Amino acid sequence: MTGFILRIFIALTLLFGTIILFSTGYWGWGLTSVLPLALVIFSFFRNEQVILALNQMRLGNQDKAKKYINRITAPQYMTRRQHAYVLYLKALMNAQDIGFAQSEQLLRKALSLGLRTNEDNAVARMHLAGICAQTGRRPEASALLTEAKKYDKNGMLKDQIKMLQNQMQAVPSKNQMRMAQMMGGRKKMPKMR
Repeated sequence: MTGFILRIFIALTLLFGTIILFSTGYWGWGLTSVLPLALVIFSFFRNEQVILALNQMRLGNQDKAKKYINRITAPQYMTRRQHAYVLYLKALMNAQDIGFAQSEQLLRKALSLGLRTNEDNAVARMHLAGICAQTGRRPEASALLTEAKKYDKNGMLKDQIKMLQNQMQAVPSKNQMRMAQMMGGRKKMPKMR
């Protein structure tokens, strides 16, 4: 929040200074001050932490990308698309740390805000399907996988989707899990000597 207010203050100061420089006849300094003003205004639409995190992801350094994404504390003050991508990246990178419930909540909110590319939509739905499959909601997981197939137009996630479908078939149904709980789980056999 403080960074957002500071950014607004700097943008207004630069805008006011640029107008004064142009009105008093200092055209050279006025044109020179347009560049910093444009950079500050650009920072409203593209957060530097998101840019650094995406760059680290492209380089394959997940730890640094996670560090940059976790620095963003108030994504609700960003534009709608950036807010969606921050939630999406936080859910994917921090899935181990924050747990299934929080990760699912972040992914659903990111999808409701709207992700830009079809690949990102497919990945988000595939991760949601994995979470649903692990928590025992197989019909919802299969529906999410069919949606992920629709969004995966280039076939980049074809193998992962097929693998997840095979894993879902191997996972016991809710009935089988309930029966195992009622029976006390798998009985241990005594060791043969």
